[in-house]
Amino acid sequence: MALFEELDVWIDGSERSGPAHMAVDELLHTHGWERPLLRFYQWSGEEVSLGYFERLSDAQAAFPGEALRYVRRWTGGGVVDHRCDVTYTICIPKGHVVEQMRGDGSYAAIHAVLAEALLELGVACALTDGSLETRERACFGNPVRQDIVDAGGRKLAGAGQKRSRYGILHQGSVQGVKDVAGWRQLFAAALADRVHKKDIAIEKMGDVSKLVAERYGAAAWTEKRP
Repeated sequence: MALFEELDVWIDGSERSGPAHMAVDELLHTHGWERPLLRFYQWSGEEVSLGYFERLSDAQAAFPGEALRYVRRWTGGGVVDHRCDVTYTICIPKGHVVEQMRGDGSYAAIHAVLAEALLELGVACALTDGSLETRERACFGNPVRQDIVDAGGRKLAGAGQKRSRYGILHQGSVQGVKDVAGWRQLFAAALADRVHKKDIAIEKMGDVSKLVAERYGAAAWTEKRP
């Protein structure tokens, strides 16, 4: 049985900056969907994101470079280099059976499906039990419990989550995917019994540029000390 009975899928073809992606995800999370939404997207430049509770100085130390741009996520998790990954977001409405899972249940459930899709692509992988944790700030250098690792213990996928009165915002990152289109199709199909493709006009949900200016692109947000 799939994780979701029905799933809306939006392949966001607009390349956006890190702050714009975070703004889009906030608007999606707070929209109030009737069923879960999966968004696939890509970055417009050389970007690094850091979890809500991370320090900017740690992100800069993990991935230094004058050309890099850093953005603080609304979700938890570590520091992610988006120059070498593929990314997705899942918005799960309040009251959904997956949203009602406690602890790391929803995280594990999504990653179990993601691992299934990767296996179908021929990528040997499994969920880790947490014994490989290193406490590195770089997300892919620290395989925490329920992350996905390859046969050699190298981390392939991680995510950050935020729970609110709207439900769950799950932001995921995957490395080692060569067939991106194939992976997207397999992941969506594995997540739900019925998949509905959507073309979302995000500008009708809110002002992305305003959120960028007031939060995700502002120094006060990016540099805040947790």
